[in-house]
Amino acid sequence: MIPFLDLGLSYRALKSEIDQAVHRVLDSGWYILGPEVEAFEAEWAEWCGAGHAVGLANGLDALILALRALDVGPGDEVIVPSNTYIATWLAVTAVGARPVPVEPDPATYNIDPARIAAAITPATKVLLPVHLYGQPADLDPILALAREHGLFVVEDAAQAHGARYKGRRIGGHGDVVCWSFYPGKNLGALGDGGAVTTNRADLADRIRMLRNYGSRQKYVNEMLGVNSRLDPVQAAVLRVKLPHLEEWTGHRRAIAAAYDAGLRNHGLVLPHVPDWADPVWHLYVVRSGWRDGLQAQLTERGIGTLIHYPIPPHMQEAYAGLRFQAEAFPLARQLAAEVLSLPMGPQLPLADAGRVIAAMPRAVA
Repeated sequence: MIPFLDLGLSYRALKSEIDQAVHRVLDSGWYILGPEVEAFEAEWAEWCGAGHAVGLANGLDALILALRALDVGPGDEVIVPSNTYIATWLAVTAVGARPVPVEPDPATYNIDPARIAAAITPATKVLLPVHLYGQPADLDPILALAREHGLFVVEDAAQAHGARYKGRRIGGHGDVVCWSFYPGKNLGALGDGGAVTTNRADLADRIRMLRNYGSRQKYVNEMLGVNSRLDPVQAAVLRVKLPHLEEWTGHRRAIAAAYDAGLRNHGLVLPHVPDWADPVWHLYVVRSGWRDGLQAQLTERGIGTLIHYPIPPHMQEAYAGLRFQAEAFPLARQLAAEVLSLPMGPQLPLADAGRVIAAMPRAVA
């Protein structure tokens, strides 16, 4: 059996260093925020090429607090991809705003900048692109639209740790960039974790207060905040892993290159990477009109796969109140019916990628 992702391998590869880091926090007696979190924030900001990083409890909170820091709320609209994980939309509705979906570029599956302008209204306040599967969205036209219309740009980079857009790492292009350190991410903790990066000191300061009950000083609350703080134990684990991230990304790229070469004649739609994109292959996603049968055959042959994501947000029961028609957003619906994620991870042996290729049926489109 080749699992889709074995998180235990990621721990065992660095077990001694991780165990030492965890015990360092336990011995310190400092279990909320403090020097371990501050150290990771500084290292993550520098790694991303951003001026500031703020550690948070999870990736969804990163999105919510970024929107709150920009005063997004009831009556506002936020342009989101129709093709994304539901967390992108949940952040918008959590602050009382309305998500306005825009269809993807059919080649990259990221939000199509050419379709955004038609979705902008006087109520639009934020453009929220997602760097899906670890491939950067086309940011220049998105940022140009934001400047033209006086809008903010909040990036969902939960899958894009280390991805580069036109040679520059994701982390500081928009007003705020939101990160998840969920265990399965390219940089993953041993539990939930998240962060934002930004070049705006004012937004970093607001998010620091929002994460800590709206307070800079204990018992002095300047705004209505929440409790959403990156745990020092998780920060210590992330500090151990961060120096290895570039090496791990290189291994992911080698696996993706093997898939590209080995699967080109199997009747699949393989990932398309524009010249300006340098993805980090959080996921390697193929498409097939016979996806469910393909997945079943691979399962029978011992190959673990997943579907990211089988139900578009507009078709989820959670968003029935927005009254989107089920037949709306046909590109998102088509992708949901056809995408399949193959095994990918920093510890997946290249030989196992070869076994995945050998197990793949031909002419499955």
